[in-house]
Amino acid sequence: MRATTIHAPFDLRVEDVPEPVVQLPTDAVVRVLRACVCGSDLWAYRGESARTPGQRIGHEFLGTVEETGSEVGSLRRGDLVVAPFVWSDGSCAYCREGLTTSCTHGGFWGSVGYDGGQGEAVRVPFADGTLVKLPKEAASDDRLLAALLTLSDVLGTGHHAALGAGVRPGATVAVVGDGAVGLCAVLAAKRLGAERIIALGRHQVRTDLARRFGATDVVAERGEAAMAAVRELTRGQGAHAVVEAVGTEQSMRTAVHITRDGGAIGFVGVPHGSGTGLDLSVLFDRNIALRGGVAPVRTYIPELLPDILDGTVDPSPVFDLTVDLEDVPAGYRAMDERTALKVLVTNG
Repeated sequence: MRATTIHAPFDLRVEDVPEPVVQLPTDAVVRVLRACVCGSDLWAYRGESARTPGQRIGHEFLGTVEETGSEVGSLRRGDLVVAPFVWSDGSCAYCREGLTTSCTHGGFWGSVGYDGGQGEAVRVPFADGTLVKLPKEAASDDRLLAALLTLSDVLGTGHHAALGAGVRPGATVAVVGDGAVGLCAVLAAKRLGAERIIALGRHQVRTDLARRFGATDVVAERGEAAMAAVRELTRGQGAHAVVEAVGTEQSMRTAVHITRDGGAIGFVGVPHGSGTGLDLSVLFDRNIALRGGVAPVRTYIPELLPDILDGTVDPSPVFDLTVDLEDVPAGYRAMDERTALKVLVTNG
């Protein structure tokens, strides 16, 4: 089959690799219909996170079940399924508590020795605990497939950030970052009843989408100017709930400064490029809570899925460029150059 591999910074290739097969009785093989490129994939692409030459890449996909192991009980051949970006057994103590990203038997797609989502098919460990069935009729609806694909990562991650920030009905929310996760956090905040949502971002196409998703205000400034603008919008107090969806020292500093005393920050931006330089005394003095991390999206899919199916939430517009599998390297270039927000990969 064909799959995307990474060999060095900026060196992605779509190559012939062995077809996946069931290796353990809890496995399934999924034929990929849709995948996508994540902003966090760019750290490997740029050489900021290490990869073994030839390693697979991609962690967001949905498709149809092609084969199952003898112990898989909830899935059958032909089922349409979505895969969260971490596989999990569904039965360990962490999974039972909803923290599927800490599963004692879990792992990330594209790890050495495992398939990545940007390929024609994927072997899925612990299929019963990992995969979530979708309505089969969705397979013929391109817009709905795109929306459902966001359940694999960005929508659940935006939701995780909103929960970490303590978004509640009537709250004022600020979202630092105008990437796909930040935009999904705007959607999540709106869904959770926020009264005012301030989106911080410099790219008008993206901030226009933030308004479409529910943002009431946009702050295009950065650094001190952005902090001052949010303070001005909130009568000097800041937002009750702040989402940090970038992962840099500057974005975290901004998030802390624009949080209201007694508020909370939900951070989901993958930390990169610095140790963040966070002064805990500031959080202590102002009673600011800090919650977040790797989103256990498998836990959130059953809650978010009905809202996508009935049209209450439509995150599909985060995909602004579509490529086929052979053109995945071009999709990475577009995201790296910021000519695309998030790239959708079609496969058949």
